[in-house]
Amino acid sequence: MRLSREAVVTGAFAILDRYGLGDLTMRRLAAELGVQAGGLYWHFANKQTLLAAMSDVITGSITSERADSGPGGGAEWRADLAGISDAFRRALLVHRDGAELVAAGYALRPGSGQPLESMIKIMDRAGLPDPEARAAAAALVHFVLGHAAEVQAHDQLRVAGALPQDHDRVPDADAAFSVGLEIFLDGVAARCATTGQRSSRSSPGR
Repeated sequence: MRLSREAVVTGAFAILDRYGLGDLTMRRLAAELGVQAGGLYWHFANKQTLLAAMSDVITGSITSERADSGPGGGAEWRADLAGISDAFRRALLVHRDGAELVAAGYALRPGSGQPLESMIKIMDRAGLPDPEARAAAAALVHFVLGHAAEVQAHDQLRVAGALPQDHDRVPDADAAFSVGLEIFLDGVAARCATTGQRSSRSSPGR
């Protein structure tokens, strides 16, 4: 029976969760699936395209939770942005090295993909002009990726017994993320207010 694309991705996630991203190779994946390496290249041209597909699986679960939220403005954008950021972080933490994997996916396709594109739309609804909405959404993606990557790296070092004794206890990661996200959202709100004031002063009749 011919190997399916979905079976390849599922097998890749099994290796990722067991060994980590550094040990996810096409040769190991082929051996785990009991096929020749050429069978994998029927579905994926190279490892990079496989990683991109895996990244899409992780981020695809986010958009189903927080799809585009209609045209409403006001305070809704803040709740939407907080919700999608939290869902993004939780999705990254499901798989070992999930943050590193998704970061690689963004590097392969800069400026596109989820939840970045949904974040840009929410920033736009908040009142940021397009260039600023894109820059702010990218910054938020980097914040979530960085926080998740740090959590995963710390957990792996702890499991391996490689952490110094005085570093084994750290502040609550969930609380730290929430505080950082609130500060980021405060900055977006302040930027929107400044943008609104500029627009008001430049309107005809003013």
